[in-house]
Amino acid sequence: QVQLVESGGGLVQPGGSLRLSCATSGFPFDYYGIAWFRQAPGKEREAVSCVGSSVTNGERTYYTGSVKGRFTVSRDNAKNTVYLQMNNLKPEDTAVYFCAAEGLAWVESDWYYGELYEYWGQGTQVTVSS
Repeated sequence: QVQLVESGGGLVQPGGSLRLSCATSGFPFDYYGIAWFRQAPGKEREAVSCVGSSVTNGERTYYTGSVKGRFTVSRDNAKNTVYLQMNNLKPEDTAVYFCAAEGLAWVESDWYYGELYEYWGQGTQVTVSS
């Protein structure tokens, strides 16, 4: 049974940091690209970041422009877990954050298309507010 479980969300002041985790099971983690998406109330889902497969992509990382230099994605293959370190958080980062996984169909050029990903977690809320 495939599972993706996000954790680490919460309430933080502007300028603060959070580290999200995406713990996975039920699929060959090393072969999968894992992405983070977010969705704010009343807005469309947005791609945030992605780390490619260890086996086929060399764990390359990808970021949307608004988070470059502030967010860092990484993966721990021993723990089947992906992390999103978020620094210098801004109110506009407030959203529910989801992790998603895709294996064979993952394509570097399409990393930000949500439709590419087969497996999804339930999400974790991040609220940035003073």
